[in-house]
Amino acid sequence: MGDNNANLPPGFRFYPTDEELVVHFLHRKASLLPCQPHVIPDLHLSQYDPWELDGTALGEGNQWYYYSRRTQNRVTENGYWKETGIEEAVVTSSSNKRVGIKKYFVFHVGESTADGIKTNWIMQEYSLLDSASSSTRSSKTKSHQKTDYSKWVICRVYELNEDEDEDDDGTELSCLDEVFLSLDDLDEISLPN
Repeated sequence: MGDNNANLPPGFRFYPTDEELVVHFLHRKASLLPCQPHVIPDLHLSQYDPWELDGTALGEGNQWYYYSRRTQNRVTENGYWKETGIEEAVVTSSSNKRVGIKKYFVFHVGESTADGIKTNWIMQEYSLLDSASSSTRSSKTKSHQKTDYSKWVICRVYELNEDEDEDDDGTELSCLDEVFLSLDDLDEISLPN
């Protein structure tokens, strides 16, 4: 799995918080403001199964990021994204002000909910609050008022491992980390005299 960080300078990683995704990326996109560096691509949700995102969406570790238009039809060629019913508020760390919403979806392989097979692919869909984006729309020129820019979302897609806890951040241990962690087990090993 290769990272698709072509627009990031060498040594930089993309590991945003929920607040940063909504405030620094999604709000700017919805407001038609430039976001530098331009690292998150625009993708149509229905054109890609989650395992096809590597090399297409912005990849960091086992997570992929992309902008998409909010849609009720979350169907791909091989399956569909089913809403879990979990919805969390995205708040600012400084003032605890609500700035967005995060919804969770699980990918199912199959054509309908009757025959769909649940997978380990998870999507977090970030959207702006309607009131936050409507104020920015009113200040745009008439040519932009025909398009509703509040319908942009950012998606974070990742695959859960069966042995992975939900609190795990998806980072992998390096070889040295594994060696140092195994040193704790030396007490249990009996060495020959």
